[in-house]
Amino acid sequence: MDYIFISSKDGINKVGVVENNRLVEFYTEEENDTKLVGNVYRGRVENVLRGMGAAFVNIGEGRNAYLYVKDAYNKEQLLSKKKYSIDQVIKSGQEVMVQVIKEPLGSKGPKVTTHISLPGRYVVLTPFSKDINISRKISKKSEIIRLKELGQRIIEDDIGMIFRTNAKDKDEDIIQAEYKQLLAIYRKIEMQKGFLPTPKRIYKELDLIYKIVRETFNERDYQIIVNNKEVYDNILELGYFYSIPVEKRIILDEGFCMEEHADIQNDLQQAFKRKVPLDNGGYIVIDETEALTAIDINTGKYTGNLSLKDTVLRTNLLAAEEIARQIRLRDIGGIIIIDFIDMKSKSDKSEVLSRLAKCFKLDRNQPNIIGITKLNLVEITRKKIRPTLDSTISITCPTCLGRGRIQK
Repeated sequence: MDYIFISSKDGINKVGVVENNRLVEFYTEEENDTKLVGNVYRGRVENVLRGMGAAFVNIGEGRNAYLYVKDAYNKEQLLSKKKYSIDQVIKSGQEVMVQVIKEPLGSKGPKVTTHISLPGRYVVLTPFSKDINISRKISKKSEIIRLKELGQRIIEDDIGMIFRTNAKDKDEDIIQAEYKQLLAIYRKIEMQKGFLPTPKRIYKELDLIYKIVRETFNERDYQIIVNNKEVYDNILELGYFYSIPVEKRIILDEGFCMEEHADIQNDLQQAFKRKVPLDNGGYIVIDETEALTAIDINTGKYTGNLSLKDTVLRTNLLAAEEIARQIRLRDIGGIIIIDFIDMKSKSDKSEVLSRLAKCFKLDRNQPNIIGITKLNLVEITRKKIRPTLDSTISITCPTCLGRGRIQK
């Protein structure tokens, strides 16, 4: 069974995505805990650091935001093949319109860009590009051609778009209406340039609950279970985000409590453990560090029945599926290194990587498999957008300071 559950109680919102009765995504936030990603601000440049190729921008949210030089290029500079230094692009004291693309992490402030984009249900408006791009999840050639031609017909003022997976097989009128709606929002944002006060937030992305529903609702045959009447009504009011009438698949169950669902609780508890068991008796070990995340696989109690080669392959295939789920559930980003059990056969290595890639396709923040190193380590990168689940829900141990060990 695939469903999204939304538990809103005592000022805390918890949202989970369950696929095949396994928890694959989980998010939580307090009602007064404002997320920044997607928000647009009128900010002021505080410092321009040529040696770092970046500037720090005051957006009025505590710590100054980090603006990398290429994220500060204007349209002309983006089209040019010339490289510019940060002080050629932006000046200290200058007012800029920026959008948050990464939440504050640890001691680091949020990361921002001047290349504002606005996501909708079917398209992402990309004002700093005139290109028409298609989601990689749309693979049918005829549909790609149809969407490209559709984009050429509806584009205005060279403001490009990315067709999302949900645009597949949708009518032109529906997509055009959303494009115009997003374009109107962008033009309102543009009109805010040069006004006071600065810094100021001028566009707010949807709250967590509605953003997750918008992003996931049509991807699979999800039901939505909500235990709060106000949230239930708000989702119904946002029905224009969904191509399928949402009222047919949303259930108001005020008695729903995720803490009473053993499967959900078991999956959630495993997401905080270093050692995660596999169904065959093997296990994986996940170590998150500041530089990267290392994942190791072990056969554990599994000895197999046929041969060592078969035992290793079966364990690695199971591990690939669980690793993909854990990365998604824990929301791990950045560099990820996987040490699969050593395989001699090229066909076995290819089968394991194919299984990993197939499982990654279910992830909206799809990881990128770089390849296998000479040490047979699999290198992966995944966009780091927000703090991991572990850092969101837990705090560093004051005794061991996060090392997981204490002195005797």
